Amino acid sequence: MVWTIPNILTMLRIMVIPVLVVVFYLPVHWANEATTALFVVAALTDWFDGYLARRLEQHSSFGEFLDPVADKLIVGVALIMLVQDNPHWWFVIPASIIVGREIAISALREWMAKIGERAQVAVSVIGKIKTTVQMIALLLLLYRDPLWGLPTHEAGILLLYIAAALTLWSMAIYVKAAWPVLADSTRA
Repeated sequence: MVWTIPNILTMLRIMVIPVLVVVFYLPVHWANEATTALFVVAALTDWFDGYLARRLEQHSSFGEFLDPVADKLIVGVALIMLVQDNPHWWFVIPASIIVGREIAISALREWMAKIGERAQVAVSVIGKIKTTVQMIALLLLLYRDPLWGLPTHEAGILLLYIAAALTLWSMAIYVKAAWPVLADSTRA
């Protein structure tokens, strides 16, 4: 494997996860700002590594595998920390929808790739919008405190519910696209 700039950025995104967890739980007044800054850096490297892979033509099988794994890891860890910080059913529901969808769609993509039908479940526009809304929601929720009079926690929860709705919508799109293959009883 060749270490490309996009792959290095993806690895750095994974390596920031333990730092994110430690900073989130630090008993200091600046923990929320630092946690949010780390998450912003991770979100920007997600965009930037994809941009560089396209721009520099540095696509790799390793990058195609690792990039979505890094995204799911950092989002999953952020949601776990936030659920622990907000242990209420109304917070657990959208978090569970988001995590559950990621597991289900990852399994669907893996199975579709195994039978040579991966293109049927390629990333959709709704999936990209969902990711953007989800990242903004997580940023606001990680920040925790009001910002310029904006109730970031409440705005984050609202956006988390919107992200959960988009999550269900995008999952329905993927399942609908895969349904002819899923329903084909001749495939084992």
